[in-house]
Amino acid sequence: MGVLVAPSMLSADFGKLDEQVDLINKSDADLFHLDIMDGLFVPNISYGFPLVKAIAKNAKKPLDAHLMIVDPDRYLEEFAKTGVEYLSVHWEACNHLHRSLQKIRSLGMKAGVALNPHTPVHMLYEILSETDFVLIMSVNPGFGGQKFIENSLLKIKKLKEIIIKISPSCLIEVDGGVTLENAPQLVKAGADILVAGNSVFGASRPAEVIHSLKQL
Repeated sequence: MGVLVAPSMLSADFGKLDEQVDLINKSDADLFHLDIMDGLFVPNISYGFPLVKAIAKNAKKPLDAHLMIVDPDRYLEEFAKTGVEYLSVHWEACNHLHRSLQKIRSLGMKAGVALNPHTPVHMLYEILSETDFVLIMSVNPGFGGQKFIENSLLKIKKLKEIIIKISPSCLIEVDGGVTLENAPQLVKAGADILVAGNSVFGASRPAEVIHSLKQL
């Protein structure tokens, strides 16, 4: 399997939402990445179910929702109902992570665990068997357009070594500061899914950037 590309809708122009969704539909992208922020777990508020449903209405590719919120268990069923196929919750936000991941899977979605930059990958040893993908935050969560944290490359490599030993089918997703320049290093380190926001929607030819990422 080649690298999967998931443009982050956080960087899209919401005033032209239908056009932006259509752009992704027609591109080589694999997923729509949805950043859900509550202003509590992270210092920002993004968007909620009305916008997710608006995207889902016209999206022809799977929805990948990243919940940067406290007590995400309250909303798992609602995200499943909106058609989300990939759902990640934060290790730092879940008191009973094993239960949360089992619930996500029981709802028919792929279960992901997101890690903040300060959280070491060895914290996942006991939970990888219940995890379909791990989302490595390569910036501090909460805002788009941040600079990539270089230590994330080493973190991805360490996680890949653990995955090979414990759960080889588990994928690694990387979110934050992904560009055409650092993407080859990320894939080499072990990344399977690249989330790209500003580098896609801020480009003059977004579809070409997506195509270039897919060639890695």
